[in-house]
Order: sequence, then structure tokens, then C-alpha cells
Amino acid sequence: MHFLAHSLAPTSAPVSSLAWALTCIGLAIFLAFDFFIAYKDRHKETTLKKATTWVLIYIALAITFGSMLGVWATEQARTEFFAGWITEYSLSFDNLFIFILILSRMKVAKEKEELVLLVGIVSSLFLRGVFIAAGSAIVNRFEGVFFLFGAFLIYTAFQLFRESDEDEWHEGRAIAALRKRGVSIFVLALTAIALTNVLFAFDSIPAIFGLTRNPYVIVTANVFALMGLRQLYFLIGGLMARLIYLTEGLSIILAFIGVKLIFEAAIATGHPHVLGINVPEISLGVSLGVILGTLFTTAMLSLVKSRRIEP
Repeated sequence: MHFLAHSLAPTSAPVSSLAWALTCIGLAIFLAFDFFIAYKDRHKETTLKKATTWVLIYIALAITFGSMLGVWATEQARTEFFAGWITEYSLSFDNLFIFILILSRMKVAKEKEELVLLVGIVSSLFLRGVFIAAGSAIVNRFEGVFFLFGAFLIYTAFQLFRESDEDEWHEGRAIAALRKRGVSIFVLALTAIALTNVLFAFDSIPAIFGLTRNPYVIVTANVFALMGLRQLYFLIGGLMARLIYLTEGLSIILAFIGVKLIFEAAIATGHPHVLGINVPEISLGVSLGVILGTLFTTAMLSLVKSRRIEP
């Protein structure tokens, strides 16, 4: 069972208890302040200027945190954080796209969107915390779990790519049953977003485990990816119409991380050669390059394509 500590994709050294405590306190303060603002303005429509300001603030905070991470952790932890944060942040765009569809299909009032998103993000934080804890426990006990993680990410990538042309959200049986019982639109939207968060947690947690095993990096990357998500919602409504290849880009990233996980698991379990071919070791630097390159390429292709099809 010691293969995880030595053979499988070396991870950065753990941080001290003091660093954990200070980080959790700092993140809790920022999140509490953001949630307080959301609750206070729950009956107001969020302006574009306000949303833009807060998104830029949270991106700056994430970049600052990642840049300074080497002070109390390691250089590898810094690289792992940026790889994990960028991956989780890009997956958040797809998550928000579903939020947009849910709120628009259910015709949620503009002034109530703030509160719906607030509850949705809180539930997402809780679910990811549960999945991170469960994932860490499984990783430390079962050798073959990375084969399953890798296969699941590849399957998810295939599903994303196949469904990339669909822009519909279909309510499930639970939502339909609640609707028949006369449940309010507000509660229906909350339920739909909570169920959606469960599905996205299944994707995001295996994805970041493919980039790092460090619990500190996993937690902070996920929290920073979710910080500012509420404000980002009010920015990307029009942008999503232009990023037409975003889903394809995300499917490529998930497939790449899935293959990387399978390669690492094969090497760790004593199978460095398959059919006489050496199983390659994919470094974190290469992973970060693939993630950034894929996002940049798909963004540029999307903007070019959207300009051509504009009337």
C-alpha cells in the first residue's frame, strides 16, 4: 500500500497545522463577507459593474495566494495549485452554464437569482468537501482507484463532447414530482442546482486528484475556483454564447487528465510496460501547459467562429 507515497505521481510536502488554520480562517472570512453581501442584496439585481469588480478581485486573490504559496509550502505546491485552480475554474464555467439554463427555463425572478446562487455555491462547497474527504480515504486504501478515476474522466469527456451541441436542460423526475406538488419556483431552482452540483462534484474531484494528492492544494484550489462564482454568473450570460467550443475544450482537458491518471496507476502498480511500450510519465509542467494551451486555443477558435456567424 506504500506505492502511493513513492511511485504514484509525487506530491508536494504537507503544510503545517498553522498554515492550514490561517488559510481556513482567511477563506472563511472572505466567503462569509461575500455571502453577507449576497444576502443583503438578495432583492436587488446585480449590476455588470459590480459583478466585474468582484470577479477581478477574486481572480487577483487566487493569483496572489498561488504566487505566495511557495513561502509556506513548496514550489511544487504552487504549480499544483495553479494547475488545479485553472482546471476547476474552467469546469466552473460549464457548471454556470447549467445554472443559466436552470434559472432561465424556470423563469426565476432576477432579484432572486442572487439568493439561489448563494445557496447553490454553499451546497457545492459542502459537497466538494465531502467528495474530497471520501476521495482521500479511497486513494489511501485502494490501489486500483486511479484506474477507475481515469476511466470515469475519459467517459465524462466523451459524454461532454457528444453533447456539446445541446443547449437544453431537462428537469429530472425529482424536479417534475416537486413541480406537480405545487412547490414554488424558488425551491425548484434550489433543488435543481443542488442536484447539478452533485454531478459536477463527480467530475471535478477526480480531475484535481489527477493533478495533485496534496489535500491542502485540493481544498484551496476548489475554494478559490468557487469564490466569485456567483458574480461570474452575471458576466458570462452573453460570453457563453461566444465560447462555443468551451465544452469541447473541457472534454479534451478531462480526457487528458484521465489518461494521465491511468498511466500513473499503471506505473505505480508495477506495469511500466504495456505490449512492449513504455508507459510515459506526464509531468505537472506538461499538464499545466496542456490545460492552458487547450483553454487558450478553444477560446480563440470560439471568438473567431462567433464573429463569423454574427449577423
